[in-house]
Amino acid sequence: MALDKIIRIHSPATVANMVCGFDILGFAVNEPYDEMRIRFTDSPGISIVNEDDYQLPTQPEKNVAGAALLALMEELDAPIGFELSICKQIKPGSGVGSSAASAAGAVVAANRLLQDRFSKEDLVRFAMNGEKLASGVKHADNIAPCIYGGVTLIRSIFPLDIIALTAPPLYVTIVHPQIEVRTSDARGILKQQVLLKDAIRQWGNIAGLVAGLLQSDYELIGRSLEDVLIEPVRSILIPGFDKVKKFSKEAGALGGGISGSGPSIFMLSENETTAREVEKQMKEVYESLSLAYHTYVTTINQSGVTFVEE
Repeated sequence: MALDKIIRIHSPATVANMVCGFDILGFAVNEPYDEMRIRFTDSPGISIVNEDDYQLPTQPEKNVAGAALLALMEELDAPIGFELSICKQIKPGSGVGSSAASAAGAVVAANRLLQDRFSKEDLVRFAMNGEKLASGVKHADNIAPCIYGGVTLIRSIFPLDIIALTAPPLYVTIVHPQIEVRTSDARGILKQQVLLKDAIRQWGNIAGLVAGLLQSDYELIGRSLEDVLIEPVRSILIPGFDKVKKFSKEAGALGGGISGSGPSIFMLSENETTAREVEKQMKEVYESLSLAYHTYVTTINQSGVTFVEE
C-alpha cells in the first residue's frame, strides 16, 4: 500500500424520487457537492476528520460514511486502515442527498485506493448501509445516481438491480428553505396502505416519466411529474410548497416536487432561461414568507462522484 497516496473527490447532491418514483428514481446534479479525501493509514480501522461546521459524529459506526466503509472493509481479505476527511457543502437534512453523498463518496474514493477492485453495484450495496444509519431503511435512489451519474432506476434492492437511464438535456432549479426535515421523520408519516386506483395512477406516471426520458419527450415528462401517494402527505412539512409548485409551472417549468424527503423542492426545465425564471419565483415565495432559503440552478451530473486531480 502507498501510504502517501491521497484520493480527492467531489461527491454530488442528488434528487430522489423524481416526484412519482418513490425510492426507485433519482438523478445527480452538478451543484452542490461535498469535498472528500481519503488515504491509507498504518493501523487498521477508520479515522474520520470533519472539515466543516456540522459537527457530525466521527465514530465510524455513527457516521454514514463510516458505516459505508465498514461494509466495504468486511469484504476485504486483510485488515486495512483509512483516514477520511469530509468537507460537506450539502447541508444535512436538506433533502438533496447529503447522507448519500458522504456514504457514496467514501466508498468510491476507497475503491480507487484499492485499485477499483469492487464494481459500481458493489459500491451501491456498501453505501446503502449509510442510508440505513441515516433513515432506518436501505434505499438507493440517492446512492445509485451519486455513483453512476445521470438518472437511475432502482428496479430492485434485494437483489440489487440498477438501470442507468438516458435523458434529454434538463435544467434543475432547487430551493432549500432553511428548515430541516429528517428523512426518518418524513418516512414515519407516510401511509402504509394505498388505494388501488391511486397505485394504478402512480404506476402510469412512473412508466410515463421513464418513457419520456428515454424518448426525449418533454411534454410527456411534464405530464408524468405527478405524485398522488407521497407528496400530498409530505408537502405539509414544507412551508410554501404549493405556491412554489404553482408559480414555477406558470413560469414554464415542466414540473417537479419534493426533493427526497424535503424540505428542498426541485423543478425541471427545458432551458436555462426558464430555470432562472423559476428560481425568481421560488425566491419571491420565500421572501414573502420571511423564511431564509438557498437556491441552485444547475444541470444533471452525468458522471457521479468525480476524482479531483492535484
